[in-house]
Amino acid sequence: MKRLIAFATALLLAAPTLAHEIIAGDLQIIHPHIPQPAATAKTAGGYMAIVNTGSEADRLIGVDSAIAAKSEVHESKVDANGVGTMTHIEALEIPAGGTVNLERGGYHVMFMGLTGPLIEGEMHKATLIFEKAGPVEIEFQVDPAMGMAEMDHSTMDHGTAND
Repeated sequence: MKRLIAFATALLLAAPTLAHEIIAGDLQIIHPHIPQPAATAKTAGGYMAIVNTGSEADRLIGVDSAIAAKSEVHESKVDANGVGTMTHIEALEIPAGGTVNLERGGYHVMFMGLTGPLIEGEMHKATLIFEKAGPVEIEFQVDPAMGMAEMDHSTMDHGTAND
């Protein structure tokens, strides 16, 4: 039942566009995508579901992509006072037999220092680096821009100094 729920969740994440997936050993990466940021944006968020069908946990420990000067895994949280924070995390555990969703308002890939505009429909190569599975080549699909009520990474500071 747990796997069925995880699979249904992953399908819902991919609903806006045609989903794509990558299988690497026990890991399945479902619909890596980036909502199209504004043409002048310097940052963008990347989302996907990662399913681990294996009997051992793995950890996502890095991301590399030519679309940005720096790519990291971040976590967004809102505290009891309604204050939102976004922080870089060193590793994201993908539990054995589990699914981790990288989605708006939670874990996500943060692309900082975009090297150019991202156009809806484009595919951009990236490498996810796992502790056990090693490097996994994927492609992020640029999906339609998010609605007005959703998070716009192009206006966020992400810990950089603005002098």
